[in-house]
Amino acid sequence: MTATSPIQTLPEIIYPDSDGKPMSDNTKQFQLIVKIQGGLDALFKDNENVFVAGDLLWYPVAGDNKTRQAPDTMVVFGRPKGDRGSYKQWLEDNIAPQVVFEIISPGNRMTAMFKLFKFYENYGVEEYYVYDPEDNELIGWRRTDGQLNYIESMEGWVSPRLQVRFETASGDLEIYRPDGLKFLSYVELSRQVEQAQQQMEQEREEKELAQQKADRLSEKLREMRINPEDILS
Repeated sequence: MTATSPIQTLPEIIYPDSDGKPMSDNTKQFQLIVKIQGGLDALFKDNENVFVAGDLLWYPVAGDNKTRQAPDTMVVFGRPKGDRGSYKQWLEDNIAPQVVFEIISPGNRMTAMFKLFKFYENYGVEEYYVYDPEDNELIGWRRTDGQLNYIESMEGWVSPRLQVRFETASGDLEIYRPDGLKFLSYVELSRQVEQAQQQMEQEREEKELAQQKADRLSEKLREMRINPEDILS
């Protein structure tokens, strides 16, 4: 009788949903990440095949749980919206994020930023933008001829993929949608809503006052035995 060897199974590869690193190192960096991610999510809210995420681990290679990055914001065209614990590229039709944003914090070092650049260049990112809020400096790269090439001037630059425009002349990074509207923070959005509500309330009160004035005039005309409808006709 021939003995059979037990079938050996390879251990399952775990792809953690967290790298143990904080999303941001300070409030400014956090606010910018939320503003950019939220603005892009709103911009593409009606396109079911554009996935936008912030601080989500991206695994580009199946079977390799060490090669990974968590961009501050990434945009993937050609993938459906929805919740994910991480972005496993081989489960996403092998589509790499086309656009990536990073916000520099005091904890970022040039060595780390260079590693990020090489990662994004090696794994197919088409547009890579880095903003330093301390120096109000925005730099970017666009993929041409198979590699990420430096964009000479970012002031007024329009992203080929996103069609958003970048401005830093005000002293802060401002991003404008194709319709000219500016990306806003939650506080700015809240103020806009409040102002709109106040405007509506003011218009309602003015309309009520005008109607009350018209009613009083009609009443006086009737007291004078004059039909208001005859005057209005």
